[in-house]
Amino acid sequence: MEETSREAVATAVQRVAGMLQRSDQLDKVEQYRRREARKKASVEARLKAAIQSQLDGVRTGLLQLHTALLDVQDIQGSLGDVSDDWRKSISTIESLKDVKDAVVQHSQLASAVENLKNIFSVPEIVLDTQQLIEQGELLQAHRKLMELESSRDDLMYEQFRMDSRNTSDMSLIRIYFQDVQALSDELAKQLWMLLQRSLVTVRRDPTMVVSVVRIIEREEKIDRRMVDRRKQTGFIPPGRPKRWKDKMFEVLEGTVSTRIEGTQAVTREADKMWLVRLLEITRKYVVDDLVVVKNLLVQCFPPHYNTFNRFFRLYHTAVSARVKELAFEDLEANEIVSLLTWVLNTYKSVEMMGHPDLSSECDINQLENLLPQEVVDNLLSKYVQTFTSNITGWLRKALETDRKDWQKDSEPEADQDGYYQTSLPAIVFQMFEQNLQVAAQIDGDFREQVLKLCLRQMTSFLVRYREEAVSYKDDHLRDRQMPPCYVQYMIAIINNCQTFKESVNSLKRKYSRFSEPSETDAAIERTLNDVAKDGCQFLLDEVFLDLEHHLSELLTRKWLTGSHAVDTICVTVEDYFNDFNKIKKPFNQDLTDEALRRVVLEYLKAVMQKRVSFRNGEERKDGAERMIKEAEQLNFLFRRLAAGEDTDRLCGAIAAIAEVFKLTDPTLLFLEVSTLVSKYPDIREEHVQALLAVRGDASREMRQMIIGTLSENKPPVSGGNPPVFRDIAVPTITMTTMTTMTSMATAKLLK
Repeated sequence: MEETSREAVATAVQRVAGMLQRSDQLDKVEQYRRREARKKASVEARLKAAIQSQLDGVRTGLLQLHTALLDVQDIQGSLGDVSDDWRKSISTIESLKDVKDAVVQHSQLASAVENLKNIFSVPEIVLDTQQLIEQGELLQAHRKLMELESSRDDLMYEQFRMDSRNTSDMSLIRIYFQDVQALSDELAKQLWMLLQRSLVTVRRDPTMVVSVVRIIEREEKIDRRMVDRRKQTGFIPPGRPKRWKDKMFEVLEGTVSTRIEGTQAVTREADKMWLVRLLEITRKYVVDDLVVVKNLLVQCFPPHYNTFNRFFRLYHTAVSARVKELAFEDLEANEIVSLLTWVLNTYKSVEMMGHPDLSSECDINQLENLLPQEVVDNLLSKYVQTFTSNITGWLRKALETDRKDWQKDSEPEADQDGYYQTSLPAIVFQMFEQNLQVAAQIDGDFREQVLKLCLRQMTSFLVRYREEAVSYKDDHLRDRQMPPCYVQYMIAIINNCQTFKESVNSLKRKYSRFSEPSETDAAIERTLNDVAKDGCQFLLDEVFLDLEHHLSELLTRKWLTGSHAVDTICVTVEDYFNDFNKIKKPFNQDLTDEALRRVVLEYLKAVMQKRVSFRNGEERKDGAERMIKEAEQLNFLFRRLAAGEDTDRLCGAIAAIAEVFKLTDPTLLFLEVSTLVSKYPDIREEHVQALLAVRGDASREMRQMIIGTLSENKPPVSGGNPPVFRDIAVPTITMTTMTTMTSMATAKLLK
């Protein structure tokens, strides 16, 4: 209390301090005092009222407890009186046993009298019921059946109550009513038959289905009543509970399963498209049946049956079981794709379970997968294995067919731009396209997997393609007259490489979600470039086989005296390039550049082989002028053939060497050779020695001085320009040959 008082005082002080913070507030002290007094009086009044209310409640509770105590005492006294009366009446109850037995007997007799008419008319009712069942009057037949069963059950119940151990009387009743069970079975048979045809019956006469459902509902009520009575008395009539409702759902489930299983009308032997037909029939049956269920059959069943969802699940279960059976059959590759496409795409699409007429009643997202994922994976794996085997065979056959076309006497076909080509790329990528379109029907991941498989197969195929091209060239070299269109088909092989590249890129753009190049893409690119490069090389080999004789005349005495070798070379090259113009870019440019390079290198090799040694300044002048003229001739030719930027540099090498030969003052020879070396840093000492040997007037000391000085001051080889002299070999010069050549040169100088 003291602590509470202190807290109250502290609170009051704080409030007073808050109200008297300024001097002008002192005038309102009396006003503040009156306001606080009013608040205090109000609080005290509320407190008194609350305490008074609590006291009134306690007083009322005590009064009620006192009244309850008096009532308990009165009840206790009454129970004592009842107990005394019960003890006194025990003997009286035992004396009324005969009355109790009489009551039971009277009850049984009353039941017998009540059912006496039905008992005597049982045979007649049985016949009437049988006729009603045969006539399809199922509701009336069931009503009479219930009357018969009710009479039988009441008699058996009374007999059970009177003497449950008297089996003879019970058997007598059962025998007398034995036809009732047969009628029940016959009626049930008719019900199940109607349920099996319910999807057809409901379109013609929905009342028949309604009658079936009403009969089953009646039996369900009787079952529940009999089960409850068994709990109380231990008695239940024979054949109960019938559980016709459970049987109804079993029949409907069997009907749906039979409907789905009966869709296969043909086999693979009779029709290659048997699976497609089966799946389409199944789709149509399911959609049509569920639409009938939604629009007609649902109205024949009570709402709590949830009829549509029940049928929806039944059809899903039946289709799933059927699809699993199909999945474990020995399916071919196209059949696997058809099945998986149907399962993964068609089944939940608007064409089937997601049909607009059904979507308002069901959620397809709640459906489980028709096939477990492991079964789908096994089917996909099987398809990939079969596809791999098939596509390997297809590619091999396509290559064999194309290889046979290479032997034809007629030129290959040309595209709209005039480029030679064969049908191989179109055949190969048509196969790929068809299989990718099929794979795309399943899902994007599988499409990506099939695309990678196609590209891997493409890599192996191109290796065989290159081998066949090499074999084709080797066969031609054994007899250059055969095949007659070798050059044209080799051009077609080169063009096919470009077509293959374009087709691969097109496939990736169309069917791949990834734009980054893979290792397989790089391998395909590499192999195609190798095939095209080999093809260009084979064509050039063919050209240079025809030029071999004319190239051997260059820088010889015959050439010096007026040979037309270069003219023939230009004509031959130009003639070949009339066909080479039908090579696609970029390979046509590569071929032109390589042809120029090889011609120039062959020309330079002729120089380095020292086939001729000029005897005097006149020969050097004539030879140099001839070389310059022929360099210009080659430059003009390959410019016209659209050679690359190196044309001037390559042909300029011939002209630069000609300037070395053309020089009349030997003392300036070092300067001219230095100029040559500065233009072509890849020239080696043996090349310079060969040039000086062909010139024929350089002394040994001069050659040594030139070579030595060049070795000390040789410019570095630049990486910007391709080498010209690097691959040109110089025949080894023996010491005897060198001495002889030196003596000859000295003699010429003395003259």
